[in-house]
Amino acid sequence: MSAITTHVLDTALGRPAAGVRVRLERVHAPGESGTRPGGTVLAEESTNGDGRVPEFGPDEVDAGTYRVVFDTAGYFAATGQDGFFPEVTVTFVLTDPAQHYHIPLLLSPFAYSTYRGS
Repeated sequence: MSAITTHVLDTALGRPAAGVRVRLERVHAPGESGTRPGGTVLAEESTNGDGRVPEFGPDEVDAGTYRVVFDTAGYFAATGQDGFFPEVTVTFVLTDPAQHYHIPLLLSPFAYSTYRGS
């Protein structure tokens, strides 16, 4: 099982958000040895019919800072909604690599929220 997973719920339509492109990145500290500025892409997937990305990146990750980037513009266009946020980026710190980290997104055209899920 992936160490980091996600799912997206469309709260405006009251259903899972299928087909959302999602990218997982490891964020690097400035000057971190052997890395390019910004981060490294670990996975790029789309949410399934249940709005989930169950296999999202590696099964094991190191402690550090990560981000999940949701392509909400593409999703809104596909569902005929006018969205205010073309992209949602959730940056978080992973402190215990032995734990599972679930990053859900509750989405509507003019608002979003997230939390650490289980």
